[in-house]
Amino acid sequence: MNEISIILIEDHDLTRMGLRAALQSHSALKVIGEAANATQGLKLLETAKPDVAVVDIGLPDMDGIELTRKFKRHQAETGQTTTKILILTMDHTEDAVLAAFAAGADSYYMKETSISKLTEAIQATHGGNSWIDPAIANVVLRKMRQGIPGESQNSDKPKTVKIEALASEYEQVLETYPLTQRELEILELIVAGCSNGQIAEKLYITVGTVKTHVRNILNKLCADDRTQAAVRALRSGLVA
Repeated sequence: MNEISIILIEDHDLTRMGLRAALQSHSALKVIGEAANATQGLKLLETAKPDVAVVDIGLPDMDGIELTRKFKRHQAETGQTTTKILILTMDHTEDAVLAAFAAGADSYYMKETSISKLTEAIQATHGGNSWIDPAIANVVLRKMRQGIPGESQNSDKPKTVKIEALASEYEQVLETYPLTQRELEILELIVAGCSNGQIAEKLYITVGTVKTHVRNILNKLCADDRTQAAVRALRSGLVA
C-alpha cells in the first residue's frame, strides 16, 4: 500500500511537532512538509502537491478557510485536483463549519478528538470520503431542519424539500424528484452517523426500506456515498 503524503499547516510549533510525530509513527502516512502560516502553506501546497493537507483554521496571516478557498481556485485553474483539504480546528460554530465546506474543504476535524481518529480521518479524506467530525453533527442537523419549509402539521400532502445551488446538470433531477420528508429524516440520521440498522430501529421501518431510501437519496443528490450526500446537502440550499 502506498504511503499517504501529508503536509501540516499549523502555526503553533508544539502542536505541529506533536502532529508530525504522531502521524509519522503510522506506517501508511508520511509528512512531507510543514508550514507555520498560510502564505508559506499555500506555496507548499502548490509545489509539494500532497495527498492530504491538514490545515489549522486559525492561521495568523490568513485563516485556513481563505487559504482553502485560494488553493481550490488554484486547483480549478491548473487541473491539479488530487490534494484534499482537512480543516483542523477547535471551532464548531455554524459560521465556521459552513464557511469551511463552502470554501471547498473536504473534511472538518476537531482538535480535541484523538490522534487515532485523525489518522482515520486522513485516510478517509484521501479515499475521497469527506470526514465530518461527530462534534459538528448537531450543526449540520440544525441547519438542515431550518431548510424545511413551514407547512401545516395537519396537511396530508407529503412534504418535500428542494435542493438549490447544486451543479446545473443536477437541478432537473432534484426538481423532478425532490427529497421527501422521510428521505430528509433518513439523511439527518446518516449525518448523525447512524447505520442502516439503527435508522430502521429509530424510524420503525425495515432495513430493506432504509436501503431503498438511502439509494434514492444518493441518486437525488448525485452522491457516490453517504458521507458525500451529507456534505452535498450542507453545501446546498437545503441548509442555507
